[in-house]
Amino acid sequence: MAKLHTSLCDRLGIRLPIIQAPMPSAATPELVAAVSHAGALGSFGSAYTQPEAMQREAEAVRARTHLPFNVNLFVSKPPGAVDAAAQRGALDAVAGYYRELRLPPPEPVRSPYAPDLDAQLRAIEEIRPAVFTFHLGDIPQERVRRIQALGVKVGGSANCIAEARNLESLGVDFIVAQGAEAGGHRGSYRRNPYDSMTGTLALVRMIVSNVKTPVVAAGGIMDGAGIAAVLALGAQAAWLGTAFVPCPESGAPRAHKEGVLNSKEDATLVTEKFSGKPARAIANRFIREMHERAAPQLVFPAQNVLTGKLRTAAAKAGIPDFVAMYAGQAAPLSRALPAAELVATLEAETLECLDRLAALRR
Repeated sequence: MAKLHTSLCDRLGIRLPIIQAPMPSAATPELVAAVSHAGALGSFGSAYTQPEAMQREAEAVRARTHLPFNVNLFVSKPPGAVDAAAQRGALDAVAGYYRELRLPPPEPVRSPYAPDLDAQLRAIEEIRPAVFTFHLGDIPQERVRRIQALGVKVGGSANCIAEARNLESLGVDFIVAQGAEAGGHRGSYRRNPYDSMTGTLALVRMIVSNVKTPVVAAGGIMDGAGIAAVLALGAQAAWLGTAFVPCPESGAPRAHKEGVLNSKEDATLVTEKFSGKPARAIANRFIREMHERAAPQLVFPAQNVLTGKLRTAAAKAGIPDFVAMYAGQAAPLSRALPAAELVATLEAETLECLDRLAALRR
C-alpha cells in the first residue's frame, strides 16, 4: 500500500499532506482543532481578525489539541481614503438591498478598513503558530526570517511563476500554487488577477518545474482523487477549502453550507462585488444584479466593509441572495461530514488512488 506522507509533512509536523484552507468565516477554533487533531493542518483565516482575537482563537485551539495549526493573513497594502464621488456611487448601488433587509441606509466607509497588518504580524510572533501563511501579496524578507527564527514555518501564495519565484527569493518554506478553480480571493499581486487564471494542474506543474521550494496545490481539490493528482504532479500537499465549508464545525452561515452542498456544475464565478477584489463564489442574486448593472464598487477592503452589514443580516435571516458564498469550481463534489471524518475519508480515497496508480506500473 502507498504511504501518504511527504517531506513537507515532516517540515510542518503533520501526518498527512492535507491542509484545510484558511477561510475567515468558516475556520472556527472547533474546525481548526478537529482538522489538526485528525492529522492534517487546520488553518485560521485571520485577514479581518484583530490581534487580540487572534490570540484568543489560538488559545482555543491549543486547549483542544497540541498539534500544529496555521494562521493566515492578507498582506495587500491598504488603500487611502476613498473619495466622495466613489463613495456615493457605491452606496447607491447597495442601498436598495439594505432597504430590502430593513437595514438602516449604508454609511460612507472610513479608513482603516481592516486590522493593522503590522499589529497582526506582531501577534503572529507572539502566538508562534507552527505555520504562518500570507495571501494577496508578500512581506519583507527580514520579516520572513524573523518569524522563521521563532520556529514558525512560513508559506505564501502564488498565482503565477513570477510570484512563485519571488516567494522563493524571500526564503519561504513552501509556496501555495493557487489555480483558477479556487474559491475565495485570487492571490495575484504581481499581475492583473484576470491574467493569472491558469488552472491548478497546469500551474502546479509549471511552478514545481521552476522553483526548488516545496509546492502546495490549491484550487478545485475536493477528494482523494484530486489530492493524488496534485501529488503526482509534484506537489508536496493539497490545500482544500470548499470541502470543509459544510462541516458541522465550520462557522460558515447555513445558507453558505447549503449553497455548496446543493451547487451544480458551473455555479461559481469570479466577482469583485462583495469585497472589491476578485474572488470566486457561488453566483447569487446580488452578484448577478451587480454585474448586470455594472454597479460601482469601492476598492478592497473598503467594499468588504460596505457589504458587511448586508452579508451579516442575510446570513442571520437565512437569505442566500446576499451571502458571499465563496467556493471553488468543484463545489458539487462536497459532502457534509464532520471534519475528522472528512480527513479520514480523504486519506483513504487518496491511498486508494495511489495504489491504483502503482498497480498500473506492475
